[in-house]
Amino acid sequence: MDFIEGETILVDKPLGWTSFDVVNKIRWNLKQVLHVKNIKVGHAGTLDPLATGLLVLCTGKHTKKIDQLMGGMKTYTGTILLGKTTPSYDLESAFDAEFPTEHITAELMEETRSRFSGEMQQVPPIFSAKQVDGKRAYDLARAGKEVVLKANTIQISAFTISAERFPEIDFEITCSKGTYIRSIAYDFGKLLRSGGTLIALRRTKSGEQSIEEAKSVDDWISTIQGK
Repeated sequence: MDFIEGETILVDKPLGWTSFDVVNKIRWNLKQVLHVKNIKVGHAGTLDPLATGLLVLCTGKHTKKIDQLMGGMKTYTGTILLGKTTPSYDLESAFDAEFPTEHITAELMEETRSRFSGEMQQVPPIFSAKQVDGKRAYDLARAGKEVVLKANTIQISAFTISAERFPEIDFEITCSKGTYIRSIAYDFGKLLRSGGTLIALRRTKSGEQSIEEAKSVDDWISTIQGK
């Protein structure tokens, strides 16, 4: 593989790592093996530390393809816990409220699920990297400042759910770039007249790329080192 000329590599991001952790780990190993002071490495679409799955990395001249690669639809699987919320809409922050779930029927869930289809307006979570007056929204939120974010237009082309483990709802969703799955979880719970928290998330597809083609960080390091 010619990493300096340019490669697109698919990584299965581990839980707890930031996308930049993966980029930095791959870059450091490339620099050591190729004996270069620097090499371009970037990712085509970030994943939260609490998410796992497909992270598309580009090296060398392939970094010019990042904008194009980021534009494709993304598919995620995961789990929403109904009846509780957190300020971050996921497990980054502690539960701060509880809501009833006894009234939630299969019919109500199906009716609610069907509302997540096509073009929608979505307000990002305040614990996000969105810029507000030159600062990251999550920095303001963690400092206890009031954060008001504008809604973005997103596209959802598929959304399926399974309530076999109720109040944990397993799902698969295919959506456009810029969709916050944490906000989907929160909004889903709110429309059910309850609460919703994203407790697990895995990206399985990004554009034409699939998790089945991805390798772990350690496997990529072995490849880079020629092992």
